[in-house]
Amino acid sequence: MLFDSTLRRDLARNFGATLVVILTIVLTMMLIRTLGQAAGGQVAPQDVILLLGYVALGHLPTMLALSLFIAVVATLSRMYRESEMTIWFASGVGLTRFVRPVLRVTWPVLLVIGLLALFVWPWQNQRGVELKERFERRSDLSRVTPGQFQTSNDGTRVFFIERDAADKSTGRNVFILSSLPDKESVTSARSGRIEMVGDDRFLQLSRGQQNEENLRSGEKTLARFEGYSARAGERVLSSMDNLPPKARRSIDLLLEPTPRHQGELVWRLGLLLGAANMVLLGIGLSASNPRRASNWNLLFALMSFAIYYNIINLSQAWVAGGKLSMGTALIAAHGGAFVIALSLLWWRENANRRGAWRARLGQPRAAPA
Repeated sequence: MLFDSTLRRDLARNFGATLVVILTIVLTMMLIRTLGQAAGGQVAPQDVILLLGYVALGHLPTMLALSLFIAVVATLSRMYRESEMTIWFASGVGLTRFVRPVLRVTWPVLLVIGLLALFVWPWQNQRGVELKERFERRSDLSRVTPGQFQTSNDGTRVFFIERDAADKSTGRNVFILSSLPDKESVTSARSGRIEMVGDDRFLQLSRGQQNEENLRSGEKTLARFEGYSARAGERVLSSMDNLPPKARRSIDLLLEPTPRHQGELVWRLGLLLGAANMVLLGIGLSASNPRRASNWNLLFALMSFAIYYNIINLSQAWVAGGKLSMGTALIAAHGGAFVIALSLLWWRENANRRGAWRARLGQPRAAPA
């Protein structure tokens, strides 16, 4: 009872502290990137916090798995350094005995990782698509910063407006430079606004003029108008009818077993299976020599985590590309990792037993690996 309670308490404390640190670092990086997207006109400024929350939910399974893995390695490594593991081994407690209390602490976190990967991940991606679509359907004039030149999405137009303080959807003193392969035009107007007609976006200008030059013949024309309507940008299509695989529900991916959908399922299931395997690997990788001041096992553990999750991403790409089947990818990646984790535990267990027999027989004990 003392063994289980002490180990679980240390694991929970280290997991909480590690998660807070990783969450702070990742959220800071995401906030900087999201603010850059808002400054570049890719997302609405008022949706920055909401989009940051969606992105954080999407990366939460990886952060939980990494925090759990570091907590297991750090807790057991401290017990090795302070010779607590030597005492437990001398008392007849083997390394495999640590699997049960570790799993009792980690199984709720693994359950949360599975729920986030299978259900929350597609939901937050779908919400992100809706936010971007809503922003794309907004007026181009509402995205242009007053007093600054800004290029349209297709790069053929340059806008300059002065925003009307009374009406945010209408701009005054509108200037538009349009460059096409065969002609170039400069249009100015006293006021302008964007109107949606179906899926098309039209620019409505009032009281202005247009100077147009044919680049091939050099002919110039000047036209004045009281009202002018022109299609602004490309046609806005609804992206909700053609969602990417990462924004589709897990049940929909199962009902439509295309290579891309199966690749997405391999990635989602890989987050859960990978987190469980890394817990077992962490028990074996945490072994260290208390006589050595350096602690390389934590570095090796982090490298193993990075390699494992790169393998998960690689298996997703192979399944999506049709190179591997879904079952083969899951068995090769996660079944292989599970076998490696069990083999490492077995090797550590036998090494400790051999050391105990040498100590009983009076033979010099070799330093643990």
